[in-house]
Amino acid sequence: MKALFLIIALLGITSVTEAQIIDKLKKALGKDKDLTEADASAGLKEALIQGVTKGTDIVSQVDGYYGNPAIKIPMPDDARQVESTLRKLGMGKQVDEAIESMNRAAEDAASAATPIFIHAIEKMTITDAVGIVQGGDTSGTHYLRGRTTGQLHEAFKPSIKSSLDKVDATKHWKDVMSAYNKVPFVKKVNTDLADYVTGEAINGLFHMIAQEEQNIRTNPAARTTDLLEKVFK
Repeated sequence: MKALFLIIALLGITSVTEAQIIDKLKKALGKDKDLTEADASAGLKEALIQGVTKGTDIVSQVDGYYGNPAIKIPMPDDARQVESTLRKLGMGKQVDEAIESMNRAAEDAASAATPIFIHAIEKMTITDAVGIVQGGDTSGTHYLRGRTTGQLHEAFKPSIKSSLDKVDATKHWKDVMSAYNKVPFVKKVNTDLADYVTGEAINGLFHMIAQEEQNIRTNPAARTTDLLEKVFK
């Protein structure tokens, strides 16, 4: 991807058709025998696979979500009043346990995303690649979000449900909701916990993948293979 991007930038192209990009690329490749269109395509895929693998590995660790303020999963919007009320009643510990357990569930389930991402990357076409080339520093991540969000949600939710039970998140959530619903005159809350945590976990995962994509684009030390070094130099 970077190879294509650099060639386009060097040629001063700002708004062109796919055919024009490919034509310019072929002409440029004639001047650089060591860089092939196959290299560019393979480099694009390798960069994205490295990004999703590292991003997923990071969030799959203990505190991958819970210890990262940028992606830490908070109480759902419709439960913010629950949090506020219970903290005022001296039940902050129970609220904190519920929040931590939601994040632990996301960390536990995150690895299920990797094969979905890799499948989408492997199916990438030259048209997809051109779209990514014409995009910004996180255009690869945006491509993956558009291609995989539905599949991720479908595949992730059962894992999240299992993880919620595994880390006692369901119990902590029920304890908090039960305590809140006993407070006189409050509006009852009935959040789909698994659906909420699934959505937040996916958003956090894409945030980390975007960071990894930007890192590969801008940081030579992040190009950990010969192919990445070749196409991103």
